[in-house]
Amino acid sequence: MNKKTLKVKAKTDMDIIPAIDIIEGNCVRLTKGDYGTKKIYSGSPVEVAKIFEACGCRKIHVVDLDGAKSGSPKNLKILERIAGETSLSVQFGGGIKSSGSLESVLSAGASKAICGTVVFTDPDTFREWIKRYSADKIIAGADFREGKIAVSGWERQTEITLFDAVNRLYVDGIKEVIATDISRDGMLCGIDTAIYYSIKERFPLLKVIVSGGVSSISDIEKLDPEKIEGVIIGKAIYEGKIKPEELRRWYQKG
Repeated sequence: MNKKTLKVKAKTDMDIIPAIDIIEGNCVRLTKGDYGTKKIYSGSPVEVAKIFEACGCRKIHVVDLDGAKSGSPKNLKILERIAGETSLSVQFGGGIKSSGSLESVLSAGASKAICGTVVFTDPDTFREWIKRYSADKIIAGADFREGKIAVSGWERQTEITLFDAVNRLYVDGIKEVIATDISRDGMLCGIDTAIYYSIKERFPLLKVIVSGGVSSISDIEKLDPEKIEGVIIGKAIYEGKIKPEELRRWYQKG
């Protein structure tokens, strides 16, 4: 009885974090980060966020794809509304490449800002942000393809390996990393758990968030909650592979 209770608690401590990707005010999904594959699911990201809140979700992953492409956030009004009209903790990314954009995202209501490209193109500035705002306000995005980091909305491949990138972030004091497997993003092909478990084994104090490949609730149930703090879902929920009632059951377990 006690063992079962502890197991359930660990599962509900691992957050399912629905993603809302925004282009021109619409809630969309891409495949492997390719803007040419855009599919619109809703004209109101705010209403979508409210649906996730009603399912019991505690966090939401909002990506400003317009901002990621242009280099500065473009959908702050939507962020303000989601933060103001729901109780969700909003992690927001896309185009945060300057101190001003970081300030604007946090001021608009984001609980945490997701920084990706600037982490690798301007590491000195990023280290200053960690000191100024604390690691509690910043999540590092380590988006990878074939084991190497990609930046600028996934359009530019670097020679930085995933593990070298995470090691540097760890040394710099980052507490939480979203590692997105670009090759699996939007493919509904399952999670490559070995990569994420390897990160956790090397950096046990780091919070690891899985992103890319989730195809069903069973993919999430197979994750070890002692190694993974959260998992982002996107196309699986929009395509009906994960039902709203499955999210409700997940959060009712605890």
